[in-house]
Amino acid sequence: MSAQKAKLSRRGFLGGSILFVAGAAVGCSTDPTGGNSAGAKTTLNVWSHAYGEAGTQQALTRYAAAFTKANPDIAVKVTWTPGDYRSKLNATLLTDSAPDVFEIGDFSESLARRGQIAALDDIYGSAKSDFNPGAREMVTVDGKLYGVKTLDDVMMLYFRKSVLSKAGITPPDSFDALADAARALTSKKTKGLFLGQDGLGDSAILAVFSNGGDLVTDGRAAFGSPQAAEAVAGLKRLHDDRSLLLGFTTDWWDPAALTQNVVPMQWGGLWSMPAVKAALGDDFGVLPWPAFKTGGKPAVRVGGWSTCVNAKGKNVDAAKKFVQWLWIEQTDLQTDWSQNYGLHIPPRTSVAASADKLTQGPAKETVELAARYGRNNPSTWNSAVSSLFTAAAAKVVSGQGDAAELLADAAKKAQSEIDKQRA
Repeated sequence: MSAQKAKLSRRGFLGGSILFVAGAAVGCSTDPTGGNSAGAKTTLNVWSHAYGEAGTQQALTRYAAAFTKANPDIAVKVTWTPGDYRSKLNATLLTDSAPDVFEIGDFSESLARRGQIAALDDIYGSAKSDFNPGAREMVTVDGKLYGVKTLDDVMMLYFRKSVLSKAGITPPDSFDALADAARALTSKKTKGLFLGQDGLGDSAILAVFSNGGDLVTDGRAAFGSPQAAEAVAGLKRLHDDRSLLLGFTTDWWDPAALTQNVVPMQWGGLWSMPAVKAALGDDFGVLPWPAFKTGGKPAVRVGGWSTCVNAKGKNVDAAKKFVQWLWIEQTDLQTDWSQNYGLHIPPRTSVAASADKLTQGPAKETVELAARYGRNNPSTWNSAVSSLFTAAAAKVVSGQGDAAELLADAAKKAQSEIDKQRA
């Protein structure tokens, strides 16, 4: 359920809207059970991107039906949105057809600053302190909460224990060790590491974090720093060594390169762990992106999805009631959502503590890595800003210029985009 990558094969295989009134589903799903809501005074339009994990659409429609049963005066239409969800949502928010409730990936504070989403502090109640600090921080703008985090998606390095052991390689705990391992595990037939089809994936962001740098600090683009330039330049070694798998049939969010024995190390997400375990048994481990050098710090990326309420909609109170009911009050449904469709960390600490699938093995290690080394992308890290950074990093690793100059220039341009968001 990664927030950054839109993919048809994983998320875009279903489409359409499902309306819950009188306990019936109008659409392509199985009829849900629900109370009689023929007299509903309000119909909420709730948008979701098209998750690819099996059972997700059915789960969301069950949740909506249960809400309608408990609140028969409010009908719920669930709109399942395939393809480029972010672009479709942004376009629809400018029209009278904008949804009442919608989810977003990495939170964008510009939505709050332009009055598009409602502050939700009033629906948290005593549960506010039960959400982990990162989940609260991600949706906070000027001290107010503008969303409810529905799941934490953790991204980390997977590795094949047997392959590294046979090669006499210790799981890497520094960037140099990672580069050495990737090179040693590369042969004429195989590559040592998969970071993404483009050879970058999240690695440039992780490189900055792992060398004590940051992307944006206090509203200022910070990736033009010496620490950032040094670490991104270091990534060029992986490309020069030709130890990266490029152009694979699926991107890093899918574990196929690892599970099909194409590579022994891959950047991936916790959501894939059930599939990895099914394919490899216990022959895999997890690691953070290692510290770039002494004095740096390992990093894992924590993303995920948050639910927001359209402040310009006609049904704000009903929309808040739905979000409060599902993502604040129904801890059993929150557990179901995090554990039974891929694997994710519930943002609420009490729910995470009771999630039995996260209590042992690599899943438990991943939870611990997220707590120690988890980093969120900043709330101003929209497509315009991230594209400038990624384009500069791509030039650096392909030897098309000096890292310090390229990143400084990109940061200057990104600052203009950040200022627009914060205006």
